[in-house]
Amino acid sequence: MVRLIAVSFFIFIATCKTSAQESINISEAEAKSAAKKLAFKVNSNTSNYDITYHKLEFSVNPAIASISGKVTTTFTALENMNTVIFDLDDNMTVSNVTQNNNNLQFTQNSDDELIITLQNTLNSSNSTSVTITYSGNPTNNSFSSFEINTHNGTPVLWTLSEPYGALGWWPCKQDLNDKIDEIDVYITAPEQYVAVSNGLEQSTTINNGEKTTHFKHQYPIPAYLIAIAVTNYETYSHTVANNDNPFPIINYVYPESESLAKSSTEITVDIMNHFIDLFGNYPFENEKYGHAQFGWNGGMEHTTVSFMGSFDRNLIAHELAHQWFGNKVTCGSWKDIWLNEGFATYLSGLTVEHLDGNDAFKNWRNSSINYITSASDGAVYLSDTDTTSVNRIFNGRLSYNKGSMVLHMLRKELGDTTFFNALKNYLSDTNLAYNYAKTPDLITHLETESGLDLTEFFNDWVYNEGYPTYNLEWFQPNTNSININLNQTQSHTSVSFFEANVPIRINGVNGEILDIVLKNENNNETFIKDVPFIVSSVNFDPDYHLISKNNSSTLSTIYQNINSDILTTSPNPVKDILSINIINNTTFNKIKVYNLLSQKVFESTKNQVNLSELKKGIYIISIETSSGIFQKKIIKN
Repeated sequence: MVRLIAVSFFIFIATCKTSAQESINISEAEAKSAAKKLAFKVNSNTSNYDITYHKLEFSVNPAIASISGKVTTTFTALENMNTVIFDLDDNMTVSNVTQNNNNLQFTQNSDDELIITLQNTLNSSNSTSVTITYSGNPTNNSFSSFEINTHNGTPVLWTLSEPYGALGWWPCKQDLNDKIDEIDVYITAPEQYVAVSNGLEQSTTINNGEKTTHFKHQYPIPAYLIAIAVTNYETYSHTVANNDNPFPIINYVYPESESLAKSSTEITVDIMNHFIDLFGNYPFENEKYGHAQFGWNGGMEHTTVSFMGSFDRNLIAHELAHQWFGNKVTCGSWKDIWLNEGFATYLSGLTVEHLDGNDAFKNWRNSSINYITSASDGAVYLSDTDTTSVNRIFNGRLSYNKGSMVLHMLRKELGDTTFFNALKNYLSDTNLAYNYAKTPDLITHLETESGLDLTEFFNDWVYNEGYPTYNLEWFQPNTNSININLNQTQSHTSVSFFEANVPIRINGVNGEILDIVLKNENNNETFIKDVPFIVSSVNFDPDYHLISKNNSSTLSTIYQNINSDILTTSPNPVKDILSINIINNTTFNKIKVYNLLSQKVFESTKNQVNLSELKKGIYIISIETSSGIFQKKIIKN
């Protein structure tokens, strides 16, 4: 989910032109609802039952900050129970509760609990239904999950409940411990307005100037992903072919935005097809996908209908990605929010790769790394204390961008086939699909598919903080190999050493390029690699595959000293006789001369050679000594 809210809490991030920077702005914009609710605590009193069905009947007017509702909930007891407790803000007034058409006793308290006394003891594994009638002004609370505003002078109403705001406008089970198997949503509003919610629209009926729109959603859904919006929407659709099982992408947009929206949303079909290719069927293909415009400059991934502040392509990709990562498989705690947001951010990057190519994706990664390393601390995985801060849960640098680059690093370590197969297995796991997952569940699938032990990787990059800085030194002891030493420092004390696959680019004097990956498991580690050309320089992670900062790559200090203090050549430029001078007990062995096509044109075991037969131009001389092989450029006059 991505959004920008006009409260003092959050900083407005201006939209930038590059796709890489836009992805960063998306994550910054995704400041969630419940902005002022910084200390929500899991309600253990709601853990003794399983909700199987909600019938949600809401009466609203987008011009009035008010809601009247009737919520019928069917639930199954997980233990014997005489009372059932729902989360509901005490600003909402409950007027009546019934079970089997019989009135029940109930109380509301300052802990935002609605406590209902059942007719009789409900034994474990048995089910019943209760109907709650309530009303109130849901904008007059601390959750910011029910908004009344205007667009172009027309009233608009929308809800946004992530992470803790559902209880601000309807009685629910707020926490991430249950998904409702099925919901029916009935929205009654003045007949001039169009209403939208999760699932497929079933019917509209008009009575005395009021229109009731019925939506049905038949996939498991957590409370925070249930939403409604009402205004004078215009609607239009695209169709996804979906292997002869087509489904619609229905767009609900403000009339004044319709032309721009139509030019922007068609790309959703291409992005949808790409995600289907990578991750399997659209999780809600029997219903719909869609967009509903709303008044925040960001988005929210409500199941089957993302609420959109704009129709930027990266925002479209981010919110669509959540239908797999966040809605089908939902983070099992707010500490695991990166399983929602890190994935959605990375899939927006995959969209850049798919639609714009490798160079654009490289720029996207570079911008992400620069943002991640703009501070030296912070983990992808949250602590218990972190979950009391909505700002920390939806931290763009950590939950979004660092989470996404961790996934990219895993992709590079496992390889594309293994990585994407593991994610497909994660999404189709019967214990996780349309359910909740935590970070160890993802690790299990990555390890099972790859055969790797990823304990150290996750300890370094997910559970602990910071990033590495590398100092690379290299020299070429002979014409067929290179010695590379890697030294690492860490930005945060929680990690003593970051194990990583380190990408290196070796450049030759004649434009040759050799890309290698060093599996760096220890500090001050030396690697000896074959290289079939004379090396001019070594680049550290030139394509930005690794979270790191302030890296350096230099010719070995020892090698430089030998090269300058032990070995000299004169004259340079040279016309005929070239002398190689060796001192400090270093033995001269051989000289080879190469043209700029890497062709050997001269060789001698003497340290004074006649080059008069060579054509004028630039040459590389390779001088073999007891201290190693050294290269120099000479000019032949």
